[in-house]
Amino acid sequence: MGAIHVHEFMSLDGVIDAPTWTFDYGFDPRMGERIGAVTGRSGGILLGRTTYEMFEPAWSVRTVEDDPGAPFFNDTTKYVVSGTLEQATWRNSEIVGAYDPKRIDELKADVAGEIYVSGSGRLVRAMLADGLVDELHLFVYPLTRGGGPRLFPPDAAASTMELGATESYDNGVVYLNYRPQL
Repeated sequence: MGAIHVHEFMSLDGVIDAPTWTFDYGFDPRMGERIGAVTGRSGGILLGRTTYEMFEPAWSVRTVEDDPGAPFFNDTTKYVVSGTLEQATWRNSEIVGAYDPKRIDELKADVAGEIYVSGSGRLVRAMLADGLVDELHLFVYPLTRGGGPRLFPPDAAASTMELGATESYDNGVVYLNYRPQL
């Protein structure tokens, strides 16, 4: 059975909205290596509708010359969780319907390798609540946002995580890898 690995850029206070606020910090090449290690083991990409609609125009036109991650995002099958999206416009995309934990569990069984998730806050929060996330890969930026959607909302159930790895970067970002303890 595959595993779901969630990648998020987040602020110190847990905000995970569209990460335009990360631009001021630059992108340390070692951060790319960490993300590349996760994507390199992944046989599928799982996205919520909003993140899919943000990623499609940005990634679908990129080539490996533009960004080394472009082949992964363009060539890997993307599974889109949406109850409203009727047609996928990005190649190698499949709409799986509204969120259904049983369908996500089926994907875990069917996809060869891990399943990579980026952004997709509402989807990630639902999967965390249903015990479907196997690892979190968090890049925590040294700022607070105040308001905005958080990875763990105030009404989230208490949980315990096991630390898998940490790494800090010259731009002030810290990488944290956690696995939920079941």
